[in-house]
Amino acid sequence: MKVRIYIFLTAVAIALASCSGVKNLAKPDLQLPTELAGNSTDSITAADIDWMNFFADPQLVEIIKETLAHNRNFLAAAARVEEMRQLYGVTASNFFPTLSANAYGNQETNDYHDEKHVTDPEYGLKATLSWEADLWGGLKWGRRKGGADFRASVEQERAMRITLIAEAASAYFRLIALDNELQIARRTLFTREENLQKAKIRFEGGMTPETVYRQAEVEYATTAALIPGLESRIETQKNAIALLMGRFPQEEIARGTLLLRDSLPKALPVGLPSQLMQRRPDIRAAEAKLQGALADVGVAYADRFPRLRIGLTGGWENNELGGFFKSPFSYVVGSITGTILDFGRNKRKYKSKIAAYDQARLAYEQTVLTAFHEVDDAATTLRKVNQTCDRRRELLEAAQAYARLAYRQYNAGAINYIDVLDAQRRFYDAQVGMSNAMRDQCLAIVNLYKALGGGWHSEEL
Repeated sequence: MKVRIYIFLTAVAIALASCSGVKNLAKPDLQLPTELAGNSTDSITAADIDWMNFFADPQLVEIIKETLAHNRNFLAAAARVEEMRQLYGVTASNFFPTLSANAYGNQETNDYHDEKHVTDPEYGLKATLSWEADLWGGLKWGRRKGGADFRASVEQERAMRITLIAEAASAYFRLIALDNELQIARRTLFTREENLQKAKIRFEGGMTPETVYRQAEVEYATTAALIPGLESRIETQKNAIALLMGRFPQEEIARGTLLLRDSLPKALPVGLPSQLMQRRPDIRAAEAKLQGALADVGVAYADRFPRLRIGLTGGWENNELGGFFKSPFSYVVGSITGTILDFGRNKRKYKSKIAAYDQARLAYEQTVLTAFHEVDDAATTLRKVNQTCDRRRELLEAAQAYARLAYRQYNAGAINYIDVLDAQRRFYDAQVGMSNAMRDQCLAIVNLYKALGGGWHSEEL
């Protein structure tokens, strides 16, 4: 029975304890009905199975491994994670002082009217230690923003990993289904070639009319016309897999059979709603973006107030190099800088960040809604595809028996050849339909696995 999932989205006000001046913002609170809470021990789902164990086909496992190792888009996502990691380190280092040094030498020439020519050299070596006091929490919010951006990049990489695994598996199963269809077409073509030769012999011997021979000829030509199109689709599908794997075209793709469904239980548990929110990387990425948007609000709020920077400069300064180190030089300075009149620019920036936060909050809620709908749709599709597969298997068995019986009755003279052709067409369609049903079954399992957020382990950062 189909499980109907109800999500109630409510917004509650939260106070930002770290920065009391920041306006209260709505926080998404996704609450589920108590009947969906489930048993806390019922935590095993299809997504808890590692993808290498989930996809038992060794050829598919190798394709996925190579895809994750060489796919350019995935490697770019990994580089993006490293970029955000380093930028997060930059924001975290803003809490520490900055030490800079300056060594200089200059010579000033004074040649005023009616005065003696004077040369005024100056040499100096100075070091400055400066530090900004985080009075309003701007640096703290900046560090939170950097951390949120880094976590979002990590989750986006994981989401791409799941997508690539699903795309590789789906393309692989489509390729195998096309292989099966091509084999079916070739077997059928061989059978119809034999029938054509028999029909020709009977026609030339005067045993059957020309109509029977022409019918056999049409069936043979019809089947033969299917093969080039299937071969072209197979090559296109192979190139699609090669592209995912980072290979050049025209390379052979090893493949097995459509046996994924045989290695899994008949009913795949989908887990609890709370587990779905914790597992799916796109939800976690949306949550990290929401936290980053909140941090942006804090930074914009702190920018409305003056900044305090303290600096200590020390070193040596002298007009002659000979006594350079005998002339120490130092001073301490503290400065408070702030805008007196900006015509509301900082205030408007602050309000714009609040609006950006609202966008991120709504995007997070939409991502959660989409995730639950995708799981429900995937579970429904898998259930219906399983039913279709059972019916297709029954149809295949019946069509095969029908074709054998029709051929025997034709040889016995009980029916016309047109009935044999009809039985053969039905048997051919039943074989192709069964192959496609198995393909759709595998694709539905892959889609459910992807919707549940399977394919990676949710290790904490």
